[in-house]
Amino acid sequence: MSLSIGIVGLPNVGKSTLFNALSGAGAEAANYPFCTIDPNVGMVGVPDRRLDRLVEMFRPKSIVAATAEFLDIAGLVKGASQGEGLGNQFLAHIRGVDAVLHVVRCFEDDEVVHVSGQIDPIDDAETIMTELLLRDLQSVEQRLDKARKAARGGDADEKRMVALVESVLPGMQAGRPLRSLGLDAEQLILLEPLQLLTAKPAMYAANVSEAQLAAGLDDPLVARLAEKAHAEGAEVVVVSARIEAELQALEPTERAEFLESLGIEEPGLNRLIRCAYSLLGMITFFTAGEKEVRAWEIRSGTRAPQAAGKIHSDFERGFIRAEVVPWQTLVELGSESAARAKGLLRVEGRDYVVADGDVMHFRFNV
Repeated sequence: MSLSIGIVGLPNVGKSTLFNALSGAGAEAANYPFCTIDPNVGMVGVPDRRLDRLVEMFRPKSIVAATAEFLDIAGLVKGASQGEGLGNQFLAHIRGVDAVLHVVRCFEDDEVVHVSGQIDPIDDAETIMTELLLRDLQSVEQRLDKARKAARGGDADEKRMVALVESVLPGMQAGRPLRSLGLDAEQLILLEPLQLLTAKPAMYAANVSEAQLAAGLDDPLVARLAEKAHAEGAEVVVVSARIEAELQALEPTERAEFLESLGIEEPGLNRLIRCAYSLLGMITFFTAGEKEVRAWEIRSGTRAPQAAGKIHSDFERGFIRAEVVPWQTLVELGSESAARAKGLLRVEGRDYVVADGDVMHFRFNV
């Protein structure tokens, strides 16, 4: 299953333009609020130079990259959690995503109307965060009422829920996202069924002009946003939605030349994906041969049988062993047989924790 990222922001901050560039899905982008009503969904192949090198080596018939799913919902406005604009129906669209991407406008452009009439990335970010928090508070308070009633009947699990919710409410009411309240893994699992938006890993896309790209995080407006993000445990990626849209329209060779002319090493998509992977603790392993070279995304810490289960449940159920070689070793030596001859192709059992970049072949019997 692909990792999913919900894109949020005020109207006219460049969300749909960025979505179009990332996914090539052709979502409508226009200079007026609520242009996007139904959520746009785009599947994006994850750029990975390791996959490219393995493809060069094996020249397979089929190539399958890891994928990320982006969901672009309509621009939120102040009061969205209470139904302003088109309100709660938009927030509901992203409750099931793995991470939230806040697109924040950090560029000046008289031709693109800002809903509040001024460019203030901190105010914009706080408006969105407030709406997400208010939505979460509604869910948490409703769950607390239910838990208190059940706890009075002696339900031990509901008593734990009451204690947990009562401990986080003050922080939420003070405007702090759940992810910044120091909850441990067990507490987060307890809250997971509520699909709370501010408990999800978050990152900010600082949408800048072409002139601001070179400055990156040193741009004054971006620096202010980065300081806020750091305080709440989020990351910032500097990107120009307009530049990404232009890149999407170019051929691969032209893209490289265009990036070089801008002094940029890679498209914003690459940085966004890496940020999302880092936030979610994701890594990639590969299967490679003449028929297919494929990238598989898994959580860091996954053991070999569960990684095999990503390919097929029979692989996990009948797991015997895994043959493993780091991708770089395989590429340098030129073949699996050469890696085996040098003792660099390892045989690993059930307890092996898969490393990022492993090329794996599973043996199983069902």
